[in-house]
Amino acid sequence: MQTSALLFGVTLIMGAWHANAEYKIGVGIADVTGPPAEVIFMGYAKLTQKGEGLHLRQFARAFIIDDGISRLTFVSADIGMMGHALRRVILRQLQEKYGDLLYNEHNVILSGTHTHGGPGGYLMDVVFDITCLGFVQETFDAIVDGIVKAIENAHNKMVDGEIYYDVGQVLDANINRSPSAYDQNPEEEKAEYEHNVDKELYQLKFKTKDGKPIGVINWFAVHPTSMNNTNHLVTSDNVGYAAILFEDSMNNGALPGRGEFVAAFASANLGDVSPNIKGAKCINTGENCDRNTSTCGGLATYCIASGPGNDIYESTSIIANRIFAEAMNVFASTGRKISGPIKSIHQFVNMPEQTVEITDDLGQKQTVKGCVPAMGYSFAAGTTDGPGEFDFQQGTVTSNEFWNLVRDFLQQPEPDDIECHAPKPILLATGRMKLPYDWQPSILSTQVAMIGDLVIAAIPGEFTTMSGRRMRKALNQVAKEVSGVDATVIIAGLSNTYTDYITTFEEYQVQRYEGASTIYGPHTLSIHMQQYRKLLKALLTGESIPEGPVPEDATDKQISFVTPVILDLPEIKRHFGDCLVQPQNEYHIGDTVTVQFMSGHPRNNLRHGGSYLHVERQTEDGWEVVATDASWDTRFWWKRTFLASSRVTIYWHITERYTPGIYRISHMGHSKSPINGIVPYEGSSKPFAVFTSNRIYRRF
Repeated sequence: MQTSALLFGVTLIMGAWHANAEYKIGVGIADVTGPPAEVIFMGYAKLTQKGEGLHLRQFARAFIIDDGISRLTFVSADIGMMGHALRRVILRQLQEKYGDLLYNEHNVILSGTHTHGGPGGYLMDVVFDITCLGFVQETFDAIVDGIVKAIENAHNKMVDGEIYYDVGQVLDANINRSPSAYDQNPEEEKAEYEHNVDKELYQLKFKTKDGKPIGVINWFAVHPTSMNNTNHLVTSDNVGYAAILFEDSMNNGALPGRGEFVAAFASANLGDVSPNIKGAKCINTGENCDRNTSTCGGLATYCIASGPGNDIYESTSIIANRIFAEAMNVFASTGRKISGPIKSIHQFVNMPEQTVEITDDLGQKQTVKGCVPAMGYSFAAGTTDGPGEFDFQQGTVTSNEFWNLVRDFLQQPEPDDIECHAPKPILLATGRMKLPYDWQPSILSTQVAMIGDLVIAAIPGEFTTMSGRRMRKALNQVAKEVSGVDATVIIAGLSNTYTDYITTFEEYQVQRYEGASTIYGPHTLSIHMQQYRKLLKALLTGESIPEGPVPEDATDKQISFVTPVILDLPEIKRHFGDCLVQPQNEYHIGDTVTVQFMSGHPRNNLRHGGSYLHVERQTEDGWEVVATDASWDTRFWWKRTFLASSRVTIYWHITERYTPGIYRISHMGHSKSPINGIVPYEGSSKPFAVFTSNRIYRRF
C-alpha cells in the first residue's frame, strides 16, 4: 500500500467520528527573518531593491488542531509566498522527527502573508528567483528552520481547548487596484456585493478549556504593499505589524515574537486588493491615472498608489491599526463554537493537462483546457502598488514586434500556446523554458481542510476578489448538496505552491496585471473550481483520490549570483561593536535617538530568536531590554563604508509606551575572518536620560 494512500485513508476515518469532538490545540511562533542586507527583496521584481537593514522581523505562526483521530496544521509565515520546494523540505524534516502520520501532504497548510519586504531567492522557479539573482540558500534555510520551529513549538504546547469562529468588517483598509477588470464581471453577480473588494475579516480564536485565549487566525484580503518598492528594510508590512499589535495587547507587552499568545493575519483572496487607499495618482502631475492602463501620459512609472498616510511607514501603521482594531472587536465577541471532526485532503494537479466543461455566451457547452504557463505583456507593467520598467502598460492585448523578438530569443511560444492564452499576448513563454530548470510550475498543490463545518481552501496563488467569491459560493454549494451542511468557506491564499494570479474569465479579457499573470490561461479559475469541488466532495463522501504527479526536485540545479560575505574588517583604529556616534545626554518622549556602531555583515548570523539591537532601560537589577529590532519603534540600517568595512545606524523613536529613566542602546553582531571564522561581538552606547514632555530632569 502506498504511503500517500495510507495517509489519505487515515484522514477519511475521521468522517465517522462523532460531531461533538473535543480538540487539543497548540500555537507556536518562530523567527523566519532572512538575510537583511545585500539580498534583493521578493515581490516587486526590482533589482535595485536590495536589503539595507531591518524594521520588522519576519515570523512564522503555527496552529495545530487535533480531534483525537486526526490533526490539521496551519502556518502563516511573513514571507512573500510559499513554494513546493519549501514545503517538501519542511514536511521531510517534520516526518524525520514525528513520523509520517502527524504531519504530511494532506494535513499541513503552509501560507505566506505576501509581504513584499523580505529577502527572496527561495522558490526554485526561475522566473521568481531570477530577479533576486538566483537561489539564496540563506533565505531558504531561514524560512524552513523557522516554520519547522514554529510547528515544533505548537506541538510541544498542545492542550485541551476550544475553537470559535466569527466575522467582522474593515471598511477603510483596502481598495480594488484593478476596478476596470472587476467591472467586466456580470452585472447581476456584482449586484450581490456591496463592495468591489471583500471587507470581511474572518477569525478563528483558540482558547483552552478553562477559557484562556492562546491564539487567533485572521483572514483579511489586502496586499501587504504599504511599504512600496522604495523600501530597503526587511519588513512584514501591514499585516505583520497588525499581528505584532495583537500579540502585544495579549502578552502584557512582551517583546515581539516572545509571548505565549500567537496572532496571525493570513492572506485571503487579495489578488486585486491594495492597502493604498488614496488610490493611484500621477506623481508628476497630481492628476488621476488612466483607469484602464494605469499610465500617466502613456507611462506606467508615474502612476503610483499611496496612502492613507504621508509616507510608507505612516501608511503601514494606519492600515495595520485599522485591521488590528476590528480583529480585536471580533475577538471580544463570543463567536460560534466550532465542533466536529477534522478532515483534510490534498492532490497535485498538472494544470496544462486539465480540461473543464463551460457554457459559452450562446449557451453552448464546450470543453476547454489549461494552458502551458506563460506571462503576458501587462505583467511587465507592474501594478499601481509598484510599477514596472520600460514602456509596458496594463490592459495590453496586442503584441509588439520588438518585444516579440526579445521573447523569441529566450523561448518562442508554440502556436497552441498563443491560441490557448488569447487574448493575452505572450511576453514570456515560461512553460516552455526549461534551462537551467523550470521557469514556472506546471504542477500545483491543491488542498482542502475541514474543521467541523468550516472549510479552508488552500489556494496556490492570488485569487482576485471575484474569484474568491465564486470559489466560496461553489464550495458552500457542494457541502449543501453532499451533506446538507451550510459550510463557512475560507480562502487561504498563497498556500503550498505559488502560481501567480487567478482572475475570472471576464477579468482576464482586459489583461490588467492580474490577468496577464494568470499563467494557465483564461479558464484557470474554472479549472480550480472544478478541482476544489472534487476535493471537497471526496472529503465529504470518503472517496479516495490519487496523489497526482509530484513536482520535480530541482535542488541540485540551483544557481546563485548573490555575492557571499568573504571578510569583515573594522576601520582603522576601530573594533567591532565600537559606538561611533553616541547619543545625546538627554531626550524626551517624542524624540528619536540615533547611534552608530562599527559592524560586521548582518548575514554572518541572522540572530533568530535574538536581535541585532537592544534598547535597554536601567533598573535596580541591571539593564532590561525594552525594544529589539522586531519592534516598530526601532530601525536598523546597515551600510558598507569601504570594501569589507561597514557600519550600522540604529534609530529609536521614543513613544509614550516607554517610561522615563536611564537608557542605552546596544548592538550585537558577528564578524567574519579567514583565520577566526565567524565571531560574535557586541557594544553599547553611553547611557542617556529619557524624560517626559514636561522636562522633569534627573541626573545620571
